[in-house]
This record gives sequence, structure tokens and C-alpha cells, in this order.
Amino acid sequence: MQVQAKFLVIRFSSIGDIVLTTPVLRCLKEQFKGQVSIHFLTKRNFFPILENNPHIEKLHGIDKSTNEVMEDLIKEDFDFVIDLHNNLRSLRVKRKLKLADLSFNKLNWEKWLKVNLKIDKLPNEHIVDRYLATLKPWGVKADGKGLDYFLSDEVESIELPVFFDNPYIALTVGGGHATKTMPVDRLIALIGKLGLGVVLLGGDEDTEKAKIIEKACNDKVWNACGKYSLSESALIVKKSALVISHDTGLMHIAASFSKPIISIWGNTIPEFGMYPYMPQCPERAAIIEVSD
Repeated sequence: MQVQAKFLVIRFSSIGDIVLTTPVLRCLKEQFKGQVSIHFLTKRNFFPILENNPHIEKLHGIDKSTNEVMEDLIKEDFDFVIDLHNNLRSLRVKRKLKLADLSFNKLNWEKWLKVNLKIDKLPNEHIVDRYLATLKPWGVKADGKGLDYFLSDEVESIELPVFFDNPYIALTVGGGHATKTMPVDRLIALIGKLGLGVVLLGGDEDTEKAKIIEKACNDKVWNACGKYSLSESALIVKKSALVISHDTGLMHIAASFSKPIISIWGNTIPEFGMYPYMPQCPERAAIIEVSD
């Protein structure tokens, strides 16, 4: 008799962190010895990242509180919880559901030592492999296929402006914190040295910075900041010749498409294990940082 199991995977945020969970979904679906049903709990505004993922049967979303979905989660009658966020919010879900769970080790103590005392106790391991290690009791392991980001047929068929007809570089201008990003004058200087046209990518919060860059670089730049949805921006990344990115969600989306990536690092460090994950073609990713 084949085993049937229903899983709830939890990762509330953010864009890159959620993209980095996709190998877990794929490997669990393909390697678990039995019939698998996977549900995913996240913040509702991150649904576009996962809504086309064929490995997920159902998404559950919150805006502010897990109270919004707790009753529905209890009714789903899950067998296991896979907690890839491991914070107070996910702990509350696990306590309410009262199920067997496997929880991701965030290595908070090791991170604190590295950041504050420069003592390196962090494993030389990508966070994806640490996510997958959570499923080791079920014999699930990395398959070497990288990340997933599935675009809808509607997004794939979008007609982009004429600028996109020629080879171009996708450049993310923002980041979660100012110290993650290159200053505007450095971005302008970088663009001046590039041999292709450049598409600036970012959210509404990046529009003013992008306007300054666009004005300084004239026809060499197309400013897409704040003009496209996340999945539409992912399409622009997919069609690019090269991606230059700070430590952002779009960097991980670029990795899901196996694009050549130059990742630029500021206050966050690759040692945390969140550099571009492309085990099938690691030579396509370069890390640029002042390591000391």
C-alpha cells in the first residue's frame, strides 16, 4: 500500500527566501516514498512567486496574522509541517496544529558570532542545502537542478518595448537596506563601462534613484522600476543576456533561470549561504565584494 502524506510548508517572506525554498518542494514531491500533497503558507503578497508552481496543491496566505488562516489550516488535516521560517509566527502555527514537524535551523548564534565578533562558525553550505537537510529523515536530498520560478503563459506572452529586442543587461538598483546597494554615482559609472543597453529593475521605492541614473545615462538605459509586476520583472530577467544584482530576490529569480549573474555584496555576506544557487552551472555566477 502506497503511503499518502499531506504537508504544510511554511515560509512567510521574503521574495528571495521563498524562491530558495523551491528545491525543497520539488525534491519532496519527487523523492518522498509515497503520494504527496504539498500546501504552502506565506504572506499573501508573495503568492505570485508560487502560484504557478506545479509542486504545490494549494497556497494559504496571511496579511498580518496567522489567525486569518488558522481555522482553515486545522480543517486541512495535515500530516506534517515543514517549517522553513522558524520564527514566533511559525511556532504559533505548529502549536495550534499539534503535528509532527521538521524545522529549519537558522543558525542565529553562528550568524551573531560572525557579524559581531568575526568568529566564523558558519557551515560552508548554501541555505538551500540547509533547507533540504531539514527533510533528511525522509531521505530527501538535493537533486542538483537548482531553483524554480514558473511564469504563467500570460506573462510569457507579454510584448515588451522595442528596447528589449536587442541583447541587454538587467541591473537591480535597490535592495532591502541602503547598505546593500551601490551608491547612485557608482551605478552610473558602472553602466558607462558596459557594452550593452541596461534595464533598471526595482520596486516603487527605487523609482527616484532610477530616474537619476536614467537621466545621467541617456539612451543606454531603460527604466523599468515600478512599472512591472514581480513576475513581469522576472520575465525581463529571463530574457536578459546578463544580470547584475545586489543581494535581492531578483538575484535568486535570475538563478532560477540559470542566467549569468554578477552579484554585488554590501552589508550582507555570502557566508550566510544566500549567494546565487546554480549547482547545475556554478560558473555562471560571480560574487563581487570587499570581503574585509
